[in-house]
Amino acid sequence: MKKTITTLFAAMSVLVATAQPAEQLSASDPAMPWDPIYSMKLDVNKPLFPIQNTMYGIFFEDINFGADGGLYAELIKNRSFEFEEPFMGWAPFGNVTIQTKNPAFPKNPHYARLTYNGQITGTGLDNEGFKGIGVKAGEKYDLTFYARTVTNGPVRLRVNLVDSHNDLFERAVVEVNGKNWTKYSVTLTPRKTEEKARLRITMETQGTIDLEHISMFPQNTFMNRPNGMRADLAQALKDLKPGVFRFPGGCIVEGTTHETRYQWKNTVGPVENRPVNINRWNYTFAHKKFPDYYQSYGLGFFEYFQLAEDIGAEPLPVLNCGLSCQFENEEHSHEHTAVKDLKPFIEDALDLIEFANGPVTSKWGKVRADMGHPEPFNLRLLAIGNEQWGPLYPERLEKFIEAIRARYPEIEIIGSSGPGSEGEDFEYLWPEMKRLKVDHVDEHYYRSPEWFLEGATRYDSYDRNGPKVFAGEYACHPRNRENSFYAALCEAAFMTGFERNADVVHITTYAPLFAHVEAWQWRPDLIWFDNLNVMKTPNYYVQQMYGQNAGTDVVALTMEGAPLTGRLDLYATAALDKETHELIVKVANTGIRQRRVNVELEGVPASKRTAKVTRLQHTDLEAKNTMCRPDQVVPVEFEIPVEDGMLRAILPPLSFGVYRIPLK
Repeated sequence: MKKTITTLFAAMSVLVATAQPAEQLSASDPAMPWDPIYSMKLDVNKPLFPIQNTMYGIFFEDINFGADGGLYAELIKNRSFEFEEPFMGWAPFGNVTIQTKNPAFPKNPHYARLTYNGQITGTGLDNEGFKGIGVKAGEKYDLTFYARTVTNGPVRLRVNLVDSHNDLFERAVVEVNGKNWTKYSVTLTPRKTEEKARLRITMETQGTIDLEHISMFPQNTFMNRPNGMRADLAQALKDLKPGVFRFPGGCIVEGTTHETRYQWKNTVGPVENRPVNINRWNYTFAHKKFPDYYQSYGLGFFEYFQLAEDIGAEPLPVLNCGLSCQFENEEHSHEHTAVKDLKPFIEDALDLIEFANGPVTSKWGKVRADMGHPEPFNLRLLAIGNEQWGPLYPERLEKFIEAIRARYPEIEIIGSSGPGSEGEDFEYLWPEMKRLKVDHVDEHYYRSPEWFLEGATRYDSYDRNGPKVFAGEYACHPRNRENSFYAALCEAAFMTGFERNADVVHITTYAPLFAHVEAWQWRPDLIWFDNLNVMKTPNYYVQQMYGQNAGTDVVALTMEGAPLTGRLDLYATAALDKETHELIVKVANTGIRQRRVNVELEGVPASKRTAKVTRLQHTDLEAKNTMCRPDQVVPVEFEIPVEDGMLRAILPPLSFGVYRIPLK
C-alpha cells in the first residue's frame, strides 16, 4: 500500500513538494493539474437541529496501564502491599516480611515489617514503579508513608532515587519514632531527569519498623490537586474540549467474576483505605499478560467526577448491571447475579446519584462533601451495563430503570446494543431498548477503514422518535491495528455522519483512550505515553478538530441537492456556532485526487471576510506519530479569503479540513 501511494503522489509533485497550504497556490499556474470546480450549497438561515454539547467526548478505561502507571500520577507500584503477591513491584533486601496484625487500614491489611541488626546487606525496600519511575530534574516529588516502630527508640530511614545505572542521585533522611501509625512525608528534588528511576528505602539505624502505603506524587499534578492526575496526560484530555467524559471503563465494569467487578463504593473515601482490585486486563490476553496489573482505586469515582469538571466535560459513569463479562461466562454461570438478587446493585446506582448530586445532609452527599466537594457534580447521564447481550440484559436493566425513574426521573439512562455494530444481538437489543424507553443506546464498533467510509450514512435512516445514539466505543482498525493517518482520515469521514444526524446521535466517544508504550494490551489507542512524554496520534487530532469545532446547530450542506457521503471521495458537514457567530464547515477528502469546490453561503453577507482553516493531511496512508517523532502528522492552521458569499476551497488529496467563517 505504501509503495502504491508513493507512486501515485509522485505525479502530484507540486502539492507534495510545496510547504504552503493548497489554497495559497495560484489557480492560474499552468503546471497545476486543476480538477473541475464543484459547487456546494448551505443555508445559514435554516438550521436543521441542535448539536448536543455532549456530541464529542472521551471514554476512559483502565486498559493499557491507563490509570495506575498512566493518568493517575502515583509513581509507586503496589504501594500498600495488597497485590496477590505482596512484594510484587518491590525488591526487599535484608529482613523484610509481610504482616497483617493491627493494620493501619482495615481494607488494606498488609504492611511490611523491616528489622535491621547491623547486617552487612542492610535492610530495605526497592520499588520499580510502573516500567520505571519517571522524574524530571528540578521538579518536586512528595514521598509519603505510614510507619510505626516495633522496638523502642527512633529508627532512621534513608530514601534514595536510583537511576537505570544503579547510581544514587537523590537522598533524604526520615526519622520514624512512636508505636502508633503516623504519616511521614519528605520532598525529593532530583538533580537529573530519569525515565526509569527506582525508589529505595534503607534502614540506617537498628530496630524494627512497620511501613504501609508508600506513595510518591509529583507536586505538579493537573490543577495541582493532591492525589491528582499526571499533568501532561490530563491536559491532553482538556485540549480535546470534550463535551462528555465516560468512566470508569467497559469490560472492567463487568469484571470476570462477581468479586472482580468494578464497585464504585470501594473507590471513595480516604485513599489509603480503598481496597485493591485485580484488573481484568491483567490476564485476558495470554500474549499480553501483565501479572502486575491491578487497580489501586486511587483514581476513583470522586476523582473521575472532579476530572470531568476540571476538563469541562459532563460526567457519564457506567455501572455493573448484575452480569459478569459474558465473553468469559456462560449464560447460566453462577457469576451472573439473579434478577431477584439485584437489590444491592440497584442500591449502588441510586446511591451513586446521591453521591454525585445529593445535598451534604444526605448520606452519600456528605461523603462527597467530606472529600472536598460540597457542591453537586450535576450528574445527568448514567449507563447501566457495558457490552451485555441476549435476554439476560434487558430483564436486569428493566429493574434498574424502574428504580431510577421512580426516585430520579431527571436522570437519562443509557442502555446497550451489545458488543457489535450489527447482527443478531444488535437486532435483538435495539427493539428491547425502545421497549424499555431508555434515553440513549450505546453502540460499539471497532471496524475496518472500508466499513467506516461506507458507514457515513449509517444514521441517515435511524428512527427519529426512538432513543438517541451514544457511540460509546469506536475506532477504525486497519489491518495491522496501528494508529495511522488513513485510519484517522476514515474516522473523520465517518464522523460527518454523526454531526449530519445530530438529531439522532447525541454522544460519541473514541476508545480506547490511553496506552503505555511498554504495557499495552490493545491498539489502536488515542494517546500513547511513556514515563515522561506523551504522543498524540493522528486520530487524536481528528477528535480534537471535531471537539474544538463542534458548533451548536446543524445546517444542510449539499452538492446537487444531496449530502456529501462519499461522492468524489468527499465527506462533509456544516454547523452554526451561535455562541461565536461563525459557520463551521468540515470536509474530508479520502481520495488521491485534489478537489476544487465552491461553497455557496446562502444567508452570509457578500462582504469580504477571512476563514480560519485547520487541516490534517499526509501523502502516506500509513504515516503515524511516534514517541521519537510525535509531530509527523499534525494539523496546520492558516487563513483564506471569503468573498461574494462564497467559500472557494481547494481540498488536497487525503486531507481533512475545518473551515471557520465569521458571520459578522
